[in-house]
Amino acid sequence: MSSPETTELLTDSYGRTVRSLRMSVTDRCNLNCIYCHNEGHIGHNKEMSVDTIVNIVEVGSRFGINRLKISGGEPLLRKDLEEALMRLPEMRDVSMTTNAVLLKGRASSLKDAGLDRVNISLDTLNPDKYHTITNCGKGIFDKVLDGIHEAVDVGLTPVKLNMVLLKDLNDNEIKDMLEFTREYNGDVILQLIELMDFRDLPQYRINANEVERSLMSVSSDVKVRELHKRKKYIINGAEVEFVRPVDNTEFCANCNRLRVTAGGKLKPCLLVSDNMVDVSEASVEELPDLFRLAVSRRVPFCKS
Repeated sequence: MSSPETTELLTDSYGRTVRSLRMSVTDRCNLNCIYCHNEGHIGHNKEMSVDTIVNIVEVGSRFGINRLKISGGEPLLRKDLEEALMRLPEMRDVSMTTNAVLLKGRASSLKDAGLDRVNISLDTLNPDKYHTITNCGKGIFDKVLDGIHEAVDVGLTPVKLNMVLLKDLNDNEIKDMLEFTREYNGDVILQLIELMDFRDLPQYRINANEVERSLMSVSSDVKVRELHKRKKYIINGAEVEFVRPVDNTEFCANCNRLRVTAGGKLKPCLLVSDNMVDVSEASVEELPDLFRLAVSRRVPFCKS
């Protein structure tokens, strides 16, 4: 279905207009990563129905929200994901973040249903380290690589590889990961991510400034993304971004995203959980005012 013409934008008291939804469709996951923050929300068993998912996105689109990122847990644990995708209103961009364990054999149906691209969590190219980080069984690592290959083959591109940097565990693998992405001739982009330490793991915190300086020293070109003013480094033909959400006033000042929990609550900020708005049982007629209420509660977590 196509979105109706926008008559109202959702702008908070700090002048930030919401253009994007990040929607968790399940809290379930088939991995147990050592750093997982579960989208900043304590998990539960309740999941939104497909109807609720579609209604939330439909009403959001009426306010000019034109980007949707589907997340989890692991969204591919939902067998009805393709159904939800097919019923969504027309959006500028529909993406999904996944660990890719279940992506092989499903990438094509997701693409056909309306998914544009994927972000895939891959913190290491070492199978033993992967097992340590994810607490998964042997053989899972190869399934992830198969999922990446298939995503590229069916056109879920650019595939962004999310690599959470962990001190003394994988922070020496950036060069290897860049070599891996080069094999895909621009269809795979590396995103280095500063650890958001929800689980109190200070031993894994890297020096983000040192990482930035290292990338700068070997890059042939540096571009700046408009959103969040995030830098993109071009290194021997490979593209790498460094995501720094921790204590980042620019990140918060430019945030245009509203989150939706798996249980159907609008979450104004990843790092705050006492201001959510429950929309799980809301009718389409009730949703617009609930969106307005959630946006009215948006406050930058890191203020300049």
